[in-house]
Amino acid sequence: MARYTGPKTKIARKFGEAIFGPDKVLSKKNYPPGQHGNARKRKTSEYGIQLREKQKAKYTYGVLEKQFRNLFDKAARSRGITGEVLLQLLEARLDNIVFRLGIAPTRAAARQLVSHRHITVDGKVVNIPSYSVKPGQVIGVRERSKSLEVVSGALAGFNHSKYPWLEWDQPSLSGKLLHLPERADIPENIKEQLIVELYSK
Repeated sequence: MARYTGPKTKIARKFGEAIFGPDKVLSKKNYPPGQHGNARKRKTSEYGIQLREKQKAKYTYGVLEKQFRNLFDKAARSRGITGEVLLQLLEARLDNIVFRLGIAPTRAAARQLVSHRHITVDGKVVNIPSYSVKPGQVIGVRERSKSLEVVSGALAGFNHSKYPWLEWDQPSLSGKLLHLPERADIPENIKEQLIVELYSK
């Protein structure tokens, strides 16, 4: 499955936010990349602002255009506020849940753990990063993978109480999705209404 594998700092500088996690370069160069990155900014059009927000969401969650569009269409057909439902669908992705549970340090690392068959859902190995986790399902680390350095390193000192929609069980190295998160609980700085407006044109 294709995914973005280019320079992440460049993307983070484009949005002016550490969307892939802590970034030393971003703190030093907090302006867009390129020859004219530090020059005076031109006014961005309304469409440009909306497109930028969609791109930010795609890069943040590691989703490609077709997947993102499919998730939006699903959100639009669902009950509730479309933008909020879209974020909930993104949050319910297996790779994101693995990241939120602290099993992996980044979403990219979480995606790799899932793809390499280190993660289980309700006791069964699932190797599809885009798998949609349902409330009540238990996400765990495969028994033979519990000693992996990337897992133990990520879990060391991780605060499992910061996401109220997830429950963590340390002895079994597993977590449960209690319910889909409310918008106020999702920490990502994404203006989902702009994405809805973009797709509504």
